[in-house]
This record gives sequence, C-alpha cells and structure tokens, in this order.
Amino acid sequence: MTLSDGAYGFGPPTGRLLIKTSRAGLGRKAGHDLTIEATRWSGSAVVVADDPGRSSVTVTVETGSLTVREGTGGLKPLTDADRAEIKRTLEGEALLHTARHPTITFRSTSITGTLPSFEITGDLTIKGRTHTATVHGGSDGDGMVCGWATVTQSTWGIKPYTAFLGALKLADEVRVEYAVTELEPLPDPGVR
Repeated sequence: MTLSDGAYGFGPPTGRLLIKTSRAGLGRKAGHDLTIEATRWSGSAVVVADDPGRSSVTVTVETGSLTVREGTGGLKPLTDADRAEIKRTLEGEALLHTARHPTITFRSTSITGTLPSFEITGDLTIKGRTHTATVHGGSDGDGMVCGWATVTQSTWGIKPYTAFLGALKLADEVRVEYAVTELEPLPDPGVR
C-alpha cells in the first residue's frame, strides 16, 4: 500500500511500541537495561503529504499493558519473577499509578519535514501531567513508519526507580521506539 493523503489507524499487531531504559549509579552492573513493550495501544494519523503542517497524529497507550520483554546486562539473567516484580513496580503509585492513570496519550501540535524524514511535536500526557515531546521518524512511503523519542521521566513527575540505597537507579531519560509495518486506511476525514 502506497502511503498517500488520508486518514490511517495503527497499533498491534502491525505495530510495536517499545520503551528502553538504561542504568545509572555506582551499582549499575547489578541491574538490567530493560526493553518494555506496550501490548495494548492505538493511534491514528491524518496525512497531508504536500503540507505536513496540516497532518496530525494521536496515540493512546494502556499503561497496564506494559510488559518487560528483555533485560540485558546485570549480574544474572532476568527471571520471570523479576519481570513480574518490575511490572508491579511500574504499575504502582510511585511510577505510573495505572489504577488512577490508565492511559498515556500523545496529540500532535505540529509536524514538519517530509514522509521520509519528519518531526512531530505534541502534547504528551503521563500521570495526568501534560508536557511537550518531540517524536522523530520516517516512512518508506509504502506504509512502513518508524522512529523514536526521548522522554525524561522526572518532567512528568516520575521518580526513576532506585535500589540498594540509590546505588542502582534507572537513568531519568528513557527512549521510546516505534515501528509500524502497515497502516489501516480509515474513513476520509475531509482533509484536502
């Protein structure tokens, strides 16, 4: 499918949304760099190829769907019990407080560039706090879209996880990566 002007939907199973953490502190050798996947999320995009400023993107992520896929580094391999404990910690009040804040949302406010290389600036809402975030990306023109963003947790009131009296901690910045292999055409929103 060639990407052209119109409205598109995306999410699993033809899209992946990953959050990658890294370690900091004196005890960083004991911990793991994590790859966490959002398994329930959806997005929509309105594409106006010759006028990107008229394009728009929205994405909603269910915070309870974050699942640890991989842990690299550390003194020992990540176990299923470790994954379950990390999920409980992520969902707890100190981090995402998923019971009170079941979704993370992103709504674009401006888009610049071209289909092969673009930048989307928008409002990212995490834990009820909204701040500006910038997403970098590109498309091959045939429906494959991928890219990344950097999110500083403390900006949204999230204190990065620490252990061993602060000797091991997650870095404040996390990298969000996305890849969509197929966009689903949606009814025409009337943009021309």
